[in-house]
Amino acid sequence: MGMPFNADEVFEMAEQIEKNGARFYRAAAKELPAAKETLLELAAMEDRHLKTFVDMRARLSAPEQEPLVFDPDGQAQSYLRVMAGEHVFDTRTDPTKLLAGRKAGEILRMAIGMEKDSIVFYTALKESVSRKAGKDKVEAIIKEEMGHIVTLSEKLAALK
Repeated sequence: MGMPFNADEVFEMAEQIEKNGARFYRAAAKELPAAKETLLELAAMEDRHLKTFVDMRARLSAPEQEPLVFDPDGQAQSYLRVMAGEHVFDTRTDPTKLLAGRKAGEILRMAIGMEKDSIVFYTALKESVSRKAGKDKVEAIIKEEMGHIVTLSEKLAALK
């Protein structure tokens, strides 16, 4: 059985994913000079996604911010941080260490996999966000994340 989260908690996870993604792409840009410009563009896009989620979260109504479970010890919040930190773009590992010594193709394939995971997360998020709360913005971010996959795949194909 899944743990239910309120909209505030889900946006918190989305914010963490975007922070992690920007950090990953900046580290990858240092490792892949040939793709530096593209990777820094992707990092900037992740920064914009973060701002979108921060803005959406700030506009949540009081009921949307209420916890859906009794959580006196903050366990649900800890769980959210772990989920957002360990999935998609992993915060437990310094990206520079994660990427060091890897070949360009490996790094690009890692990024593609992470983008796919973020699309899955945001697709689920979209289903829990109303039009009023910004469902269209989540849809736009999903499309941009799909574009990231195309961009990364083109860079990967150019290596061959």
